[in-house]
Amino acid sequence: MVSRSTGTTTTRVIGIAAIAVLAWVVVSAFFITPADFQQGESVRIMYAHVPAAWIAYLAFITTGITSGISLARRHRTLGFDRVAGASAEVGVLFMGLALITGSLWGRLTWGTFWQWDPRLTTTLFLFVTYVGYLAVRNIDGDPHRRAKRSAILALLAVLEIPLVHFSVVLWRSLHQEASVLNPDGDVRLDDMMLFTLFSGVVGFTLVFVWMVIHRQRLATLRDLQQGVGLDAAIAARRNEGAAIAGGGQ
Repeated sequence: MVSRSTGTTTTRVIGIAAIAVLAWVVVSAFFITPADFQQGESVRIMYAHVPAAWIAYLAFITTGITSGISLARRHRTLGFDRVAGASAEVGVLFMGLALITGSLWGRLTWGTFWQWDPRLTTTLFLFVTYVGYLAVRNIDGDPHRRAKRSAILALLAVLEIPLVHFSVVLWRSLHQEASVLNPDGDVRLDDMMLFTLFSGVVGFTLVFVWMVIHRQRLATLRDLQQGVGLDAAIAARRNEGAAIAGGGQ
């Protein structure tokens, strides 16, 4: 078992590493990497937009995997369910950041904040789906019912991710195709731009891990508090029943 002090040290190290990497990304994005020959200075939004979108995918896939494990082991532990919920919350945050930065990028590139483009529309639908998932998790307070209900929804919701990612290929889209992970394997970025983008993915991943760890700890404390409250309520009802039975004798 990992001690509490060891866990705190680990999260502190992850947090410091995230700050260091993201500080480098900010410096490189604004002062080192060149402007794009087509998009000019607006391309610098890419260093936040692309990592945010990819980490949102990672978060939602993590939610799907841990939900599947939770559903298979639902009578043994709630730990995977808590990780699933924490990951979804962080994923919604990053997807919201991706939508905001994408809108700003679209305003500079297309002249408008929003178009009902296939990539934008499917991304918005994915975002709304996981907001709904988080709402479903709070319908009632029983942790085991929450785990089963949420796991089923998460396994369905994760199927949307391939649709979002390949939307620029399946339909005619204003959104550009992938500059790094494109089908022909041709990386269309300057070396320093690529390194900075990769650094952004690393930095955002560290933030994701740090936030999920802390959020699942809070979820554990909440479940424990609800369990204590439920036990106290049951004990109080038993005492009331015993008092009534004693008074009737």
